[in-house]
Amino acid sequence: MKSLLLCTLLLLAGCSKITLENYDKLKTGMSYEAAIAILGTPSTCDEVLGVKNCRWDNPPSHIAVSFLGGKILLTSAENLH
Repeated sequence: MKSLLLCTLLLLAGCSKITLENYDKLKTGMSYEAAIAILGTPSTCDEVLGVKNCRWDNPPSHIAVSFLGGKILLTSAENLH
């Protein structure tokens, strides 16, 4: 039973969309919907002064994207492979 659980967790971890390949697909001016299609649902989002900041987490990796008017303004990432 433990080996089945471990295999399932490893399989799920391998399916993360938080990758360098997907990060490289993000382009300034791309829509929020297009970013969601690439990365999936964000882990968190907040909005300050009309800028929506979203973050996709898969510890220790993450991708952060700022949207203005529903379009990508800035992107950043850490620990992508």
